[in-house]
Amino acid sequence: MRCPYCSGPDTQVKDSRPTDDAIRRRRVCPDCGGRFTTFERVQLRELTVLKRSGKRVPFDRDKLERSIGVALRKRAVDPERVERLVSGITRQLESGGEGEITTESIGELVMEGLKGLDDVAYVRFASVYKNFREASDFKALLGTLAEAPPGAAQGEESDSTVTPLRAKPRPRP
Repeated sequence: MRCPYCSGPDTQVKDSRPTDDAIRRRRVCPDCGGRFTTFERVQLRELTVLKRSGKRVPFDRDKLERSIGVALRKRAVDPERVERLVSGITRQLESGGEGEITTESIGELVMEGLKGLDDVAYVRFASVYKNFREASDFKALLGTLAEAPPGAAQGEESDSTVTPLRAKPRPRP
């Protein structure tokens, strides 16, 4: 591995640790003494994405992660849950029987994952993915979310179990 600081041709691995879906390696350059970290991911197979235009491009995990990140921007979602979502989608695509996947199948997997992760991110992603043009498109999508009890995606209790508080009348002096 080349050193990112001095472009030295060889670096030494000082420490390796497995993570959920990668191997983290701490490296040191013998030429400049620079230290850096690399991650190695297991890739089960080469995937090719068939775009709507008919163009074929290699699958890019980072692009998938960026797209999900855009939908989740300014949302309070644990980064570890996002990483699990991206890894799960990638694993599902790689373990499928085909080496060529469509953007539609990727989009559906992302929407399914976001629906369980964060409703707002789900609507954001769906509006771009399904190319919404009118407010009625949002209404139809929100109608599908309304079918599930509120908070069900996050594992919370539904609002129907919460009883409203009534103010007690104060005695007058």
